[in-house]
Amino acid sequence: MITPGPGTLLIAEPFLKDPNFMRSVVLICEHQEEGSFGFVLNRIFENTLNELMNDMDELNLPVYYGGPVQVDTIHFLHQYPELIPGSYEILDGIYWGGDFQIAINQLREGNIDKNKIRFFLGYSGWGNGQLNSELQEKSWLIAQATRKLVFPKDVDELWKDALRHLGGDYTLMANFPIDPQLN
Repeated sequence: MITPGPGTLLIAEPFLKDPNFMRSVVLICEHQEEGSFGFVLNRIFENTLNELMNDMDELNLPVYYGGPVQVDTIHFLHQYPELIPGSYEILDGIYWGGDFQIAINQLREGNIDKNKIRFFLGYSGWGNGQLNSELQEKSWLIAQATRKLVFPKDVDELWKDALRHLGGDYTLMANFPIDPQLN
């Protein structure tokens, strides 16, 4: 059984009703006794990066809703540790953070493929023991993250793709309706 930690995905079980996490896939970046944090990977925010930040006119990039905590902050995941100093490796080839201004400059200069960097407004966080409690309640399924799941081509299909990644009976869950009473 996979345990939560950096580089694992939390996949919302099909009937999770929490509006912040319904049908979401969260990449865990840190998991410790004191708490955990990560980013919702499959919720595009209504504004683009250039709409949220000054002096970014040419950077019309999607921003994802990372979670309900500190929604006045911007975070990012990327695949460029050699270009963005201060990055923290989450899993092989996927990094969190680093020098934001250098990342922006690298984007402007065309050194970074826009499909290999993702910006997030806010993050998802769990206090001491909270995530373990939610796992015991079976609110989440856990899977090992892959680059394809962290940087999907079709964000709208990510929840279903993550379930299919688990295989077996989870593949069937990908087609469950949001409300089982509608079945």
